[in-house]
Amino acid sequence: MEKKVNDLLKKGAFKVNGSLWIEGDGQRFFGPGPVELLELIGKTGSISKAAKEMGMSYKKAWEIVSRINGMAAEPFVVTSIGGEDGGGSTISAGAKETIAWYRSLRDRFRVFLEEETAALK
Repeated sequence: MEKKVNDLLKKGAFKVNGSLWIEGDGQRFFGPGPVELLELIGKTGSISKAAKEMGMSYKKAWEIVSRINGMAAEPFVVTSIGGEDGGGSTISAGAKETIAWYRSLRDRFRVFLEEETAALK
């Protein structure tokens, strides 16, 4: 006879947990960090300002942007140089759609984790 997992655990508050990201060709493409970075780029108009708000180096932020742009069918971050305002960055409509899809995916994932945690009790 098979025991339930609940019967195998000590009494206490157990929780099913996990992290969610999207990979492509073995590399992380999209997850909580890149989503936050993209949203901040959209808000600030700058990779540098977005990185600063996240406590991240500009180099690291640029590496993430470069990886995302290289893996997406069309660039998610569009940069411009020069001009009166000294250039800046924007996020594409595709980036906004992917962020919305990812947030929906995270909501479904959170529900899954909650359901599995409830099943432990």
